[in-house]
Amino acid sequence: MKKTALAAAAAIALLATACGAPESPNSGGDATGPVPAKPDSAVTLNILDVAGNLQLTQGMIDEFAAKNSDQIGKVTYSKATAPELVGKIKAQQNANRVDIDLVLTGVDGLAAGIEQGLWTPLLPAYKDRLSGMNGYSEGAAAMQKLAGDHGVTVTYYPSGPLIEYLPAKVPSPPKTAEELLAYAKANPGAVQYARPSNSGPGRTLLMGLPYLLGDSDPKDPISGWSKTWQYLAELNKYVTLYPSSTSETMKNLANGSAKIIASTTGWDINPRVLGTVPKEAQVGALEGFHWVTDAHYAVIPKGVPAGKQAAILNLLADMLTPQQQAKAYDKGYFYPGPAVEGVTLDMAPAESRQAIQEYGRPEYDKLIADHPLEVPLDAKALVAAFDKWDREIGGAKVKK
Repeated sequence: MKKTALAAAAAIALLATACGAPESPNSGGDATGPVPAKPDSAVTLNILDVAGNLQLTQGMIDEFAAKNSDQIGKVTYSKATAPELVGKIKAQQNANRVDIDLVLTGVDGLAAGIEQGLWTPLLPAYKDRLSGMNGYSEGAAAMQKLAGDHGVTVTYYPSGPLIEYLPAKVPSPPKTAEELLAYAKANPGAVQYARPSNSGPGRTLLMGLPYLLGDSDPKDPISGWSKTWQYLAELNKYVTLYPSSTSETMKNLANGSAKIIASTTGWDINPRVLGTVPKEAQVGALEGFHWVTDAHYAVIPKGVPAGKQAAILNLLADMLTPQQQAKAYDKGYFYPGPAVEGVTLDMAPAESRQAIQEYGRPEYDKLIADHPLEVPLDAKALVAAFDKWDREIGGAKVKK
């Protein structure tokens, strides 16, 4: 009898486990209930980075977790490319098993996820928990509008588009878009930018060209970019390959297989700090350019339990304090980096101050002051621009 009872109890327990026994509403499977002030018990946060954002924010996250062990017991980090993001999240949501709790993404992944309805709306419901958002700089506040209700801006920079080159190999760099095209024609394979859907400098160049070329509507890639698509198609004749990542273009600049590449403030400074690109590399802004700004966002996939959402909201609130934002200066990767107004370099860690003082460019302050700041395309338009580029410009030449 006892054996039968034990077997029955074991079978019931096994069945409950297989069916997904209910967990604490704050830390288990309830993803739709109210989000508490804190989780009932410490949770594990699984964070996916598709933007290189951890270089700026992992120190913030680790410090919060260490000081709030009652909320976060463990943090795991993983990385992927932006084009992989939607597939990963949709597969987990379709299986009703969301294992990624927080995504750190650029405009590309943000836009693709909004288009597919993947992200949990955070605003305006939780804006009172994220008071640091009230202190955004003008540029970061404009970038936040692109996220709608679905994401929180955590870092910001003016971005580009800039061109980068080694003076010894390009003693007279192009100064206009027309001169850049002429240089590419005279030097096939020498001009390079990475696939826009997976590269900050690549998409910044894509979105910056309508301003450089005087297109009819820089915010409408389908109907307002006739000059841009014509320019890119002509440039494509002299481009031998499009790397699948920005870092590849930096390596190619250093080894001489590319002579001029698309760049941004951060991609100029940080690879020189790291030694990937020679220190003597120079940058240029083409005549009449507008800055196309950029940001990184924190988004929560639909299906993340309420308890984990609580811990994430508290983490994000801490990340938006000036003390934590100062860490975003990093080694110039997203220069300057902070999304919050009034966070100056002298507040940053000593390592950041030293790197930027040695490898930064004083002329950036004037360039930022003298040229207009433009927000990127909204989610729908950006997805359309990426798709058109992949189909009609460079998709066949993307390095696999």
